[in-house]
Amino acid sequence: MSNSTQAAESHDGQEHPIGLYFKVWTLLFVLSALSYMVDYFQFQGLLRWSLILLFMFLKAGLIIAVFMHFAWEPATLKVALLLPTLAIVVFIIFIAIEADYIYLNRLEFLAGGK
Repeated sequence: MSNSTQAAESHDGQEHPIGLYFKVWTLLFVLSALSYMVDYFQFQGLLRWSLILLFMFLKAGLIIAVFMHFAWEPATLKVALLLPTLAIVVFIIFIAIEADYIYLNRLEFLAGGK
């Protein structure tokens, strides 16, 4: 068998070490425990929501990267999937900013422009 045939066969049936999955499970458990601790220590306000969102995104990223095998995809596919997602997040931020602007203008108008 030639080297290119061996490389193609090893790539088709690509397997990852079980230790990687155990490490990710452990890290997911730790991140979930930290997320629980945010409630246990009764953090409030912006700190609370920032930590909850941080842990949520880290857990989701790990699950997507390892268990959904996204980490081993070609760079072009990663860009094709992540760029539109990033654009949607930016548009949502713009919409939220404009919604606050409209809301504050309506409050000012209804208050009589004081």
